[in-house]
Amino acid sequence: MSEQILLPYDGSTPSEKALEYALETFPDADLTALYVVPAPRGYWGAFEEAEDRIPNAEKAKERGHELLDDAEAMAADQDRDLETELIVGEPEHVIVGQASDGEYDTIVIGSHGREGVSRVLLGSVAEKVVRRSPTPVVVVR
Repeated sequence: MSEQILLPYDGSTPSEKALEYALETFPDADLTALYVVPAPRGYWGAFEEAEDRIPNAEKAKERGHELLDDAEAMAADQDRDLETELIVGEPEHVIVGQASDGEYDTIVIGSHGREGVSRVLLGSVAEKVVRRSPTPVVVVR
């Protein structure tokens, strides 16, 4: 049985680097690229489904599918298959939730590598995933 790798993917340079790293470092692994359509947080989140909180949800999903298609093409260029999945929610919660299901052995995630005040103000999905994930996490910068 081959290793199962979860790769959060949003089309950014760090996520592209993470995909390249995963393709090179785990040649025999099954890779799944996960795009999370971010759902706004806040008061209304307690009363509405995640998808209902997103303005233009269909357009956001279309964009996510386009990004995942690009990731599949990158993998195909290296003669690799790439499974894809799109989920609506809060990115760090969805990523950790997917890992908690026990289906994945490792998460490979890109990070901008922000430090100091920038990281504190902007937050870091990668940092939150590292802190909460039940599986090993590889952070690629």
